[in-house]
Amino acid sequence: MVEETHNSMNGRAEAVVQAGRIGEVHQHLYAAAPAAQPVPFQLPPAPAHFENRHDEQDRIHRAVDGHEDRVGPLVIALTGMGGVGKTALGFHIARRLRPRFPGGALYVDLDDLRRDGAVEVADVLAELMTGLGVSPEWLRSSFAGRAQQYWTHTQDKRLLLVIDNARFGAEAVPLLPASAGSLVIVTSQGPLHDLDGVATVEVPVNALSLDDAVRLLGHIVADPRLSAEPEAVEELARSCGGLPAALLVAGRWIRKYRRRSLSRLIAELSTELHEKGIPMVEAVWDAGYHGLEPEAARLYRLMSQHPAPVITAPAAAALLGSALRPAEDALEELESAGLLEGRDEGYRMHDLLRGHAGRCARQADPDGSDRAAARRTLTRWYRRQAARADLLAAGSRMTFAAVPPPTGAVPDVVFSGKAEALRWLESQRLALYGCVRLAFESELYEDAWALCEPLWTHFLDHRHYADVIEAFSTGVAAAERVEHLPAMVRMRCQLARPLWEQERFDEAAEQLRRALSAAETLGDSVPQRKLKASAVEFRGSLQYAQEDWAGAAADFEAARAVHAAIGNAYGVLLQNYLLGRTVLRQGVPERAVALLREAHRAAQEQQRERMTARTGFALGQALRRAGRAAEAGDLVRAALVNARERKSSFDEARILTELAALEDESGQTAEAAAHRAAARLLAARSGRLPGDDQSS
Repeated sequence: MVEETHNSMNGRAEAVVQAGRIGEVHQHLYAAAPAAQPVPFQLPPAPAHFENRHDEQDRIHRAVDGHEDRVGPLVIALTGMGGVGKTALGFHIARRLRPRFPGGALYVDLDDLRRDGAVEVADVLAELMTGLGVSPEWLRSSFAGRAQQYWTHTQDKRLLLVIDNARFGAEAVPLLPASAGSLVIVTSQGPLHDLDGVATVEVPVNALSLDDAVRLLGHIVADPRLSAEPEAVEELARSCGGLPAALLVAGRWIRKYRRRSLSRLIAELSTELHEKGIPMVEAVWDAGYHGLEPEAARLYRLMSQHPAPVITAPAAAALLGSALRPAEDALEELESAGLLEGRDEGYRMHDLLRGHAGRCARQADPDGSDRAAARRTLTRWYRRQAARADLLAAGSRMTFAAVPPPTGAVPDVVFSGKAEALRWLESQRLALYGCVRLAFESELYEDAWALCEPLWTHFLDHRHYADVIEAFSTGVAAAERVEHLPAMVRMRCQLARPLWEQERFDEAAEQLRRALSAAETLGDSVPQRKLKASAVEFRGSLQYAQEDWAGAAADFEAARAVHAAIGNAYGVLLQNYLLGRTVLRQGVPERAVALLREAHRAAQEQQRERMTARTGFALGQALRRAGRAAEAGDLVRAALVNARERKSSFDEARILTELAALEDESGQTAEAAAHRAAARLLAARSGRLPGDDQSS
């Protein structure tokens, strides 16, 4: 029978040859050269108003020009009191010098990542490497590993890095790029005495001079009153203490009351100053605050309760307990008043103004009832959105908190699908982790531990260890306060994983010991038995991480037996996969083949695409090590296709490495070399350290 014949191609091809007669066909899945990463640019747009600090700029330019022959990167330390304009100056210099640094411009605010006064530098390195295009899956877990990755990734780049709000030189030194041609601008409120061995130029940033402050006011508000009443302008500028943050509010305040003379406005400030005995700059902020409409004034006060540096309009609606439109209007009014700074990702409040907002809140709400209600609404809203995002991203899984109902008029975030849900979890990371602390401190214990459940999904893709260890420690404490036994067990198990990934094995083992002890008091319902099996599985995974293959295998077998008894088909699938990988590590490839073949069959039957690829790849590895390489090829190639569809460069590189081993065993040395070269290229582009193993 003659069949219709047609040619079809998909995937990646370097060249296509059409032949009249084809004998054998071999499919070679080389990796195309990874696309070049875009050059990072993380500096915010230039502000509408900036008063040039010519002396400071000249000094910085001279230092940069004279640094050509140095060994390490140049550090410019901008020091001065809060609100004096260090960050604005750092950004201004960075924008002007950016063309001289083709490697890109990075920015990190250490105060955003500070917990109880300390910064987890390993997490900051992860932020910086993500900015450089390193996928989270490639990041090493330890500080030492990440530091070496960062040096590897920056050694040949001329980078410009802005580090905001350093308190100690020891926080900044590990973040310095390895390239001598890089420039680092660090802002700090005090001198950084411990920048030892680093080429540093300290540039004090003082309050603006009276003339500069008057000029900045003129930039902020173009008004004939400034020329008509120069003495009043000078008095207002002087009252702001030369702080740009105060001058911005003062300028917007002047613009709001266009029909009043400057002399009258200054007199009102002076009266408030003398009556309340407050600093004049505080009176300037009071004037800006008192000019707000009631809803904007209330949002300003409640902003002090928001646990993250940037707030979005939906989160502002949650604080207010309102619909979206009133919150948007209030945010715009606050920005117009100079009390908020609009950014692409949301609105940011200066720390000095956050302190003022908190003082206003205590005056307007002395018993704290309005603030307490706002915290309840905010944490419950974030809990609901995170749970909804988690369901989209991870599907149905073991959780113990119900999704809260809608929060009154406050709108839900609209998620178009899994990818957008995951992006939202990452974009709101600081707020979500902050809400765990906020809920616990507000004695909202159920909200505290329930918020941790969707953060587990986020953690699996983004290893922010300081955040997750603090959050799940808080979750454990919260579950204990309300005596929710299943949550206590689950929280301790989930806390154990980031601990062992940080090689804090004893702490992880203690958490699991206590989890398993608590699990013994659970009943015999199907969900409770499933939770017990999960706790045993976590202990097995800890033993796997410690290379205790026998202990891990025993725990995975025990967990599998429970899942089989309660009819949990996915649980059996997962334990067979984990057990098969462990048995392969024990050097028993034929048993591993049997286990992984069963896991792969079950994954296909359950239509679990990701697990089908994972089990297929592991089965391919086991077959090769059992001397059955001919059976492994299709499985490993299918896993490669899946990795490319998911755009997982880490999985792609390790699968290419396995394909190279398969090609070697079949005598295809050229193909093997091509696969290894492609894997090395992917790894190098992703900042992998030389010698890292991709095959496990």
